[in-house]
Amino acid sequence: MKRNIIAELLKNPAFGTPVCVKGWVRTRRGNKNIAFIALNDGSTIHNIQIVVDLPQFDEEYLKGITTGACIRVNGMLVESLGQGQSAEIHAKEIEIYGTADPGAYPLQKKDHSLEFLREIAYLRPRTNTFGAVFRIRHHLSYAIHDYFNKQGFYYFHTPIITASDAEGAGSMFRVTILDAENTPKTAAGKVDYSQDFFGRHTNLTVSGQLEGELGAMALGGVYTFGPTFRAENSNTPRHLAEFWMIEPEVAFFDNNDNMTLAEDFLKQVISYVMERCKDDIEFLNNRYDTELIERLKFVLENKFIRLTYTEGIEILEKSGRKFEFPVYWGADLQSEHERYLVEEHFRCPVIMTDYPKEIKSFYMKQNDDGKTVRGMDVLFPKIGEIIGGSEREADYDKLLNRMNELNMSQESLWWYLETRKFGTAPHAGFGLGFERLMLFITGMSNIRDVIPFPRTPKSAEF
Repeated sequence: MKRNIIAELLKNPAFGTPVCVKGWVRTRRGNKNIAFIALNDGSTIHNIQIVVDLPQFDEEYLKGITTGACIRVNGMLVESLGQGQSAEIHAKEIEIYGTADPGAYPLQKKDHSLEFLREIAYLRPRTNTFGAVFRIRHHLSYAIHDYFNKQGFYYFHTPIITASDAEGAGSMFRVTILDAENTPKTAAGKVDYSQDFFGRHTNLTVSGQLEGELGAMALGGVYTFGPTFRAENSNTPRHLAEFWMIEPEVAFFDNNDNMTLAEDFLKQVISYVMERCKDDIEFLNNRYDTELIERLKFVLENKFIRLTYTEGIEILEKSGRKFEFPVYWGADLQSEHERYLVEEHFRCPVIMTDYPKEIKSFYMKQNDDGKTVRGMDVLFPKIGEIIGGSEREADYDKLLNRMNELNMSQESLWWYLETRKFGTAPHAGFGLGFERLMLFITGMSNIRDVIPFPRTPKSAEF
């Protein structure tokens, strides 16, 4: 018999029909005559109840059905008379695929700490919490691709291995096949990368933006969605060494177009997930963050306020609020400043623009005042900055001068400069950390809990 998906059975129950379900046992209870098995196959946060008339089965065989075991059940789908469920299955045939020793299975009890579950990342997707989180992760990923496809963007695959540092951060993972115990040296005593696999110093990418710009200069509108890497020794709830980024780049866009795209994009994908993952979001709202649904609606129902960095600084300085980090023109705003603007002053999402050039990246288009650049950050409640972007500098001389001001090497970015010589055009784009958006949508408090296998300092076991 063909397998039935539990989510579909519960959504559209055809009572009185034979069904076949396969999944993992969440709980088993009952007495010597009847057993009630809660079965889950990962398709929904809800279990389906299996009713087993014990005298009809081999008692010894059924002893293998414990929490964590994997089974197949053929039976009849009937309307449930019990509370909390609309349908149940009266078992006719049961097959045990895999047992789970009750004395060794780590998920015997229901309430485990998130810290403990990170230590058993190979099993945590079976819990209600992480089943919900990873289903949301899937639907959010699909929503992103669906949005850009409908907008006429092209999915552009940028390299994971690169010789450039897009952010100028310097915290990158090196890619090499050189022998660490016997590294070849140049006459000057430096590592001789000419003998390495790529013949030069290479790293794992921190961003696909620069290469994405090249795609936009040919295809009009592109987006990247892939893994990025940063070798910062940061053990915080907001940092991962490996994470995913969404980075659209659009030819002929100015910063206003960029802001409009960012607002529409965020509202559309959040709306999509709220519609498709209602049960999972309600579970996370009730279990972890009772303000989650309210915050999601807050973003969907409010138009994003746009203001300049200078205006934002003036509001913060006049607020009378004593912040942990001082506020002054030229300061890189912290989460506490951003959240004040969003949650207390405007009470709606904020897009801040025109930042001092000293605190922003070299590629941002310079304003005529010589002090600021056409950057834009989208600020959300609870999380602060969720998107960072800008109109890109399209003028060759201005871009080159800015790189020289920052003492940046032109050698590794010569190709980026070349695009400003041949058919340059206005263009803009932004970057969104996928896991940061996941934090916002799920209400989870640690970024390690929104990615299946987190990579952090001293942690790469699974």
